[in-house]
Amino acid sequence: MIFKSAKIEAFRTWGLLLTMLGMGLMVLGTAGIVFFGSAGKILAGIGLVIGLIAMMGSLAIYFWAGMMSVSAVQIECPECNKLTKMLGKTDRCMFCKTIMTLDPSQANITAEQLEAQKSTS
Repeated sequence: MIFKSAKIEAFRTWGLLLTMLGMGLMVLGTAGIVFFGSAGKILAGIGLVIGLIAMMGSLAIYFWAGMMSVSAVQIECPECNKLTKMLGKTDRCMFCKTIMTLDPSQANITAEQLEAQKSTS
């Protein structure tokens, strides 16, 4: 696993990345008018449209993550004793990043064994 975070946090991270990308494209596109004059209007239009599409994608991802968060199972982390939300059979704690599972057959295995099982299936 490359990123060691909860699944809901990963979706929110992608939403934030798209928000920043969209705003950056809009600002750079508008800066084209300042630097290139009337020829920069085409650059500004392209930047604003692509930035708007990225912002709409971010909105969709945040909405999707919110809907998943509402339906997620809340459990208490055995490591830090805080309530965390869990998607699927295995997930990580949002606070201490401990791998947790609801599947009894995977309850006492290490992270390496879990990764090996995921790659074979």
